[in-house]
Amino acid sequence: MSADAVESTFHDVDLSKARFENVDLTRARFREVDFTGAVLRSCALVDVEISGRIEKLTVNGVDVAPLVETELNRRYPDRVKMRPDDADGFRDAWQILERLWDYTIERARSLPESSLHERVDGEWSFIETLRHLLFATDAWVSRAILGDPAPWDALDLPHDDMPEEPSVPRDRVVKPSLDEVLALRSDRVATVSAYLGTLDDARLNDTTVPVDEEGYPEHESFPVRQCLRIVLNEEWSHRLYAERDLDTLLKVG
Repeated sequence: MSADAVESTFHDVDLSKARFENVDLTRARFREVDFTGAVLRSCALVDVEISGRIEKLTVNGVDVAPLVETELNRRYPDRVKMRPDDADGFRDAWQILERLWDYTIERARSLPESSLHERVDGEWSFIETLRHLLFATDAWVSRAILGDPAPWDALDLPHDDMPEEPSVPRDRVVKPSLDEVLALRSDRVATVSAYLGTLDDARLNDTTVPVDEEGYPEHESFPVRQCLRIVLNEEWSHRLYAERDLDTLLKVG
């Protein structure tokens, strides 16, 4: 089929097993897209930026994923500590994250409040990022691990692709102050710190008790280790996103 779809937006479209030939994707934007098993041949990948989970990515016959991992670990020496195997490792990782976030928040305070609500290249604003981390902690620690069926604050911000769930707040319009969000974040950080303070290796291997009430995550049992690693990954990844966007905002400012 031959057609022009310049500047079109495709949302919630299933294109699995589709074929693209002689297609111009210059300056196209992909977000929340699954390329698992995709094959790109005779393509021009020039000045391309890829951010996301990268495993077994073969470029011209070379699996570049291990090279990317090695370089990321060189740039961020603390990165390898974000997948701990024992309770002490989780405590150490959380302390690292607290230290790194203190630095990032100080950078953010050098900007006017309006800039902290500004989205860079369509990504979440700085304050939206912090709101999402409130949600991540509430979901995977307060609800999944501690069993609170509705730990949410009105400012919690779920990920965009999460199905609508009436019991979980999702206010995309509200613009709270940085101090308002940081007060909530301080409470969540304290919750995680208190739990990690009593954590032992045996508990890491336990599974959570499913929460019957509607919410997120759903009525399932999860390994405690998995829940905590999700929180660490969210904190680590979103701080890097925030730093990337702060670099842009500070240059503009």
